Amino acid sequence: MPQSTTWARQAGHPGYSRTLSRALSSAATARRLTYTALSCWGLDELADDAALVVSELVANAVQHARRESIRVVVERTGLRTVRVAVADFSRVRPVARAVGEGDEDGRGLALVEELAVGWGADERRWGKVVWAELQAAG
Repeated sequence: MPQSTTWARQAGHPGYSRTLSRALSSAATARRLTYTALSCWGLDELADDAALVVSELVANAVQHARRESIRVVVERTGLRTVRVAVADFSRVRPVARAVGEGDEDGRGLALVEELAVGWGADERRWGKVVWAELQAAG
């Protein structure tokens, strides 16, 4: 059974996280978590882009990570900024690659780059956390 947690940041902004199976079906759960968090924060204008970004990060982890689970985190890092992240047990960093017109996959990180104001991967002793930040206008 997936484990969900909610916590308060020092700035008073909550964060949401959930441990999920390393399966493509987990992208739907990650999107729901993202929509819920952004709705609670009144940042609905970011919801569709953030849900698409978290789906791509989950798909990357499902394809390239190890072990049976991943962890999805949605944090409010500023008044108009959110960070969506996926933690997995692989230390292999994601790399955006050039794709051809007929390629059916490999576009995920290019899409993340397009929608996010920044993205990256932070190494951990046990693996990595791939994250993307999105910012609302205004």
